[in-house]
Amino acid sequence: MESEQHPKSASNREKFIALAEKRTNKAMQAIAIIGNLSNTSNYSYTEEDVRKIKRALINQVNTTFARFAGQSSKNSGFTLK
Repeated sequence: MESEQHPKSASNREKFIALAEKRTNKAMQAIAIIGNLSNTSNYSYTEEDVRKIKRALINQVNTTFARFAGQSSKNSGFTLK
């Protein structure tokens, strides 16, 4: 009878894949719904607001990938004020 146990690295790899797919899809969906704010019949915004949102998202993506490169950094949140 063959053992169905996987080496720890395979198990960690499977967990990484499952969580990476789930979290990436969730993040992509959240970003997509930010686009709903572009409906000018429902919302009023300035180009500066749009630049701030874009800058915040890009900064968070850069911060996230810096962690994969072994760099430590934190996000301070987002506000339009």
